[in-house]
Order: sequence, then C-alpha cells, then structure tokens
Amino acid sequence: MPCERTHVDKGQAQAAYSALDVEASARAHASRVDGGHDEAHSKVGGQLKTIVFGGLDGILTSFAIVSSCAGSGLTSRVVLLLGACNILADAMAMGVGEYLSTKSSDEYARRERAREDWELRNHPEGEVEEMVEIYVQRGMSREDAQVVISTMAKYHDFFVDVMMVEELGLFVPEEDAWVESAKDGLLMFASFVVFGTAPLVGYLLTPLFVHDPSEHDLFLAACAVTGVTLFSLGAAKARFVQQKALKLGAETLALGALCASV
Repeated sequence: MPCERTHVDKGQAQAAYSALDVEASARAHASRVDGGHDEAHSKVGGQLKTIVFGGLDGILTSFAIVSSCAGSGLTSRVVLLLGACNILADAMAMGVGEYLSTKSSDEYARRERAREDWELRNHPEGEVEEMVEIYVQRGMSREDAQVVISTMAKYHDFFVDVMMVEELGLFVPEEDAWVESAKDGLLMFASFVVFGTAPLVGYLLTPLFVHDPSEHDLFLAACAVTGVTLFSLGAAKARFVQQKALKLGAETLALGALCASV
C-alpha cells in the first residue's frame, strides 16, 4: 500500500523562498510528498547544531593546546602527542555529555507530559481556561480562543501535546528517543575529532612540502589550516540556513579567531 502524501516538499519550498518566487511556492504547497510533517527538518536542525558546536569546540580546544605547546618551546612530536590525547579525551567527554544531557531533557519532558495529562483528566476546566488565556495574550479574541481550545480539548492526547508546547515550551520525545540521543552523542564525538584534528594537520603535512621546517613554520601552518577549517565550517552551514557562504564563513572565522586569541 503506497504511503499517503501528507506534507510540503521542504526543498522546493526553501528554493521558492530563496528566489522569492510566489508561483514556485504555490506549486510546492500543491505537490505533496511522503512522510511526517517537519520530521526531517527538526532532525537536520538538531544535527547541524551538534556539528557546529562540536566542531568549533574541537578546533579551538585543539588549537589552544597547540599554541600553548608552541609557546612553551616544545617539539612538534610533543605537540602532536598532547594534541591527539586531548582530542580523544575531550571528544569522549563531549559525546557522553551530549547523550546524557539530551536523555535527561527527554526524561524531564516525559515527566511533565505525565503531569499535564493527569491535570487534564482531573481538572479539564482549569487547563482549558489556562490555554484560552495564553491564546488571548497572543492576540486572539476570547470568543475565538474558546472555540479553538474547546475543539482541540476533544482530542485528549493531541491537546496534551499542544499544552506541552504552549505552556512549557517542550516537545514530547518519541518512545525510542534514546536512540536519537545516542546518535547525537556519536555525532558530537565525531565532529569534535574531525574538526579538532585541523590544527594538527599543519604539523603533519608541512614536512611533506617544506624541507626541514622550523617549529615556527609548523605553528604558522597550524594557524593557516585552523583558519581555513573555521571558514569552511561556517560556509558549510550556509547550505542549511539559506544564507551566503562567504558571510557565514567570515563570521565563524572572526569569532573563532577572537576566541583563539584569548
């Protein structure tokens, strides 16, 4: 049995908005694709945050180790050894921290949902009135708010999920949310390791192109690779947020350089 086409193609809608093409936007909304609403969008948003956070932290933490070792006059062998150990240890800590923090957030959301469910079952009038007040504060007339809320309240589970968002600003996690938490932890670990190795790449590759490079030459190469990586991280982000790659690349490079100079 074919899946029901239920929601707008996000790619077409984004392209239409980027071009400010009203007709293309109408076509995107007229043609439906399979799947749930905003499911892929929410996952990509969360993954992008994890990649940028882990990558930026990895680059700056690793560069801090490299610059400290270089300033202390340590050899390139020591720089590479300390850098690699630091990347591995910090990446593991960041990955586990991401998993536990996401898992804790999901557990808190489930507990709050259970409370809202209990309150709606035992005091529905109070919960309905609370939601009406929220909608009135947002500009809806009391009469319209009462109609909207009374209609939604007929569908218990749906209304509890709406209450979670409107009252608490929380989204209800799926039953297998721990799997996504584990994926986030692994993604954080991988992002930290991949981008964190950037400052060390200069030390590894420079001897292949420069005969007998000095420690100063190696450190300058590390600075250059770090700068390029920072710019690339910001530019890559532009693909997902529909902004200019040059602008976001320069922004990430500038902020990263500011942090690295401290």
